[in-house]
Amino acid sequence: MSKKFWTLFSLLLIAAMMLAACQPKATETAAPTEEQPVATEEQPVATEEQPVATEEPVVEAGPTGEVTLWHAYQTGSSEESTLQELIGNAQKAFPDLTINVLQIPFSDIFNKYQTEVAAGGGPDMFVAPNDDLGNWTRSGIVMELDAMFTPEMLAPFSQVSIDGMKVDGKIMGVPESAKAVALYYNKELLATPPQTTDDLLALVQGDPTLLTQFIGAYHMFGWTAAFGGKLMDANGVCIADQGGWAEALQFLADLKAAGAVTEGDYGKAEGLFRQGQAAMFVNGPWALADYVKDLGDKLGVVPMPAGPKGPAAPLNGIDGFYLNPNSQNVDGALALALFLTSKESSEIYTAKAGHVPIRSDVTASDELVAQFAKASATGFPRPQSVEFGNYWGPFGDLFTKVLEGAITAEQGVKDACQAKCCQWQSGSPQSLRSH
Repeated sequence: MSKKFWTLFSLLLIAAMMLAACQPKATETAAPTEEQPVATEEQPVATEEQPVATEEPVVEAGPTGEVTLWHAYQTGSSEESTLQELIGNAQKAFPDLTINVLQIPFSDIFNKYQTEVAAGGGPDMFVAPNDDLGNWTRSGIVMELDAMFTPEMLAPFSQVSIDGMKVDGKIMGVPESAKAVALYYNKELLATPPQTTDDLLALVQGDPTLLTQFIGAYHMFGWTAAFGGKLMDANGVCIADQGGWAEALQFLADLKAAGAVTEGDYGKAEGLFRQGQAAMFVNGPWALADYVKDLGDKLGVVPMPAGPKGPAAPLNGIDGFYLNPNSQNVDGALALALFLTSKESSEIYTAKAGHVPIRSDVTASDELVAQFAKASATGFPRPQSVEFGNYWGPFGDLFTKVLEGAITAEQGVKDACQAKCCQWQSGSPQSLRSH
């Protein structure tokens, strides 16, 4: 072959190889174009035809429907106005929940609730002291809430308050505040309050107008521990006649003999203190805000004076919210109860109604409320047993008869302890509050 042939062949071979090199390999990715944007696993690129999907935040729906709440706060009291404020806050937080609030006189609320629930009706919930909680539970007129609480939900509440809502180990209510009586005093009339029962008696002997006392099985209970008295043993057997109770009753009789006003009418006894005609009065924190309005900076509070056998131990009750088993809106009622016992609501109850907080994240900045917390700390936890139900009738009569001079302290305690006739009646300890 000629030299020309080989030269032409070589040129054609080189051209073919160059053309092949310019073609993309099957395994290579074609360069991006405007019509084919780059997509990576880390950063997907959205196009008008196929936007990138994003997750929408999940918004939990609040309670809906209608809930009716009963309360027994006194008309026009700071407790009532505070509750009204909290209900307004709840309505804003739960716009889809209709909240109806009804005030029932304290003397009527327990019987009315029991009667209506037994007939298949009643409110969705009510707020009250745990006076009758054991009996309500045994009668099936309050709902067990044990399964509705988690440890996290209970964590902020004190153990005392949780125990106060329990019957036979089951939680039967949502705790709101603690209640134990203490000694109110007027600083203008009494510069230094008594620390002991001997101090108190000496003060009254020097000036009978210093003390007004209300005869009530609730208000006077705390004096008995100061003299070493106990009501029941571990089996619920009455042991008040074995010492302490008769001595406490004799002390109260001595105060009356020295000239202290001893009144069976709560309004009259309290009125003397509120009007500045008496320097001391034993009462609970529910009256604090009203007494502050009456006396202002002149108002003081200390725990009840200690006795020869130790500190006084007033009945330590827990106020709480209870749900009706007949409720058609349990979720709404529970949500409202939890809102009204939240940190924010508890702070408002404490600041404006003088309620003693039972949450670990709420403290009483007011010194007067702090003194009630001290009184509650030495209080006697209110039993929820059937046996304690027998206390109110016989022992309520006991205080009245002894202080009226109708019977001796020793005989009165013996008779009360042996009484078998009186059974628990819903709302029987009505003397614990006038509202």
